[in-house]
Amino acid sequence: MEEEKKFTHLSELGEFGLIQELTKGLKTKQESTFLGVGDDAAIIDNANKLTVVSTDLLVEGVHFDLMYVPLKHLGYKAIVVNLSDIYAMNAQPKQVTVSLALSSKYTLEAIQELYAGIEKACEYYGVDLIGGDTTSSLKGMTISVTAIGQGEKDKVVKRDTAKVGDYICVSGDLGAAYLGLQILEREKQVYLENPGIIPSLDGHTYIVGRQLKPEARKDVIQVLQEIEVKPSAMIDISDGLSSELLHICHASGVGCEIHERDIPIHPEASEQALEFSIPPTTCALSGGEDYELLFTINKEDFQKVDAIPGITVIGEIVDKEKGCKLLTPDEKSYDLIAQGWNALLNKDVE
Repeated sequence: MEEEKKFTHLSELGEFGLIQELTKGLKTKQESTFLGVGDDAAIIDNANKLTVVSTDLLVEGVHFDLMYVPLKHLGYKAIVVNLSDIYAMNAQPKQVTVSLALSSKYTLEAIQELYAGIEKACEYYGVDLIGGDTTSSLKGMTISVTAIGQGEKDKVVKRDTAKVGDYICVSGDLGAAYLGLQILEREKQVYLENPGIIPSLDGHTYIVGRQLKPEARKDVIQVLQEIEVKPSAMIDISDGLSSELLHICHASGVGCEIHERDIPIHPEASEQALEFSIPPTTCALSGGEDYELLFTINKEDFQKVDAIPGITVIGEIVDKEKGCKLLTPDEKSYDLIAQGWNALLNKDVE
């Protein structure tokens, strides 16, 4: 008979013991990492380059549900969503810090599983985990990740520099992560109502994967650098296409026109949206968590960008007075709304 596995309660280790357990195998990869884990603070030598910093919080019960999110996937995603912000500045992530607030329900083995995902993401994206903090929580888990990157002064891209006449581009496809979340929530409810039923994710591999294991688009940044195209403005899509495009337009003092027919949506996402009786475009506009890149380019760069697989031109930046519009195939025009495409659905997706 297989021996029952013994778990280590965090109270047996204490804060410093836990940190030592989680970081004992870490090795730095970046030349700019002067001092990593092990002192009062990390030291980064950025020479003459700009330092780019982004921080996100993930709260159990708000941003993730451990009934269907594996801890290893959660750790990986926690890193990715922060690195995406650095890439959206046209910069390169170099280091991350991770802070955890943990309740007494967690064991060392559970947190090691979380860190396995964190380390996997750090390895894949070539960043160093250089510090953080741990503390107790009365309920659940909170994860705080800070990503630190480097950017060159003449290459960093902000969201307030889009210009009238620029083309609007998006990487990958949109809406799938939101629909993957709906599938996971549906199967959770089925399980809660009848624990004897095994949840089924058959036929939903792509959309569920987009929710549980997103990727930051470092490849897009690399290709744009290779073809010598600098976006005029850029942002990552964490809150849905509408919200992010409105951020760019408001910050830049411009309007926009995007074409519904050109918004990239994966066939599996489109099929699932229709099964839920939701227009696929609505999921793309307001679903969120796609972590694709939304950027604008000078028209002169169109031929270069159009040749990149997986990049779609969906519209154009226009005068502010024209507003921010979605143009349908039947030539109707609707205001872009961050909360969802209310004009056609009469309810929010979120």
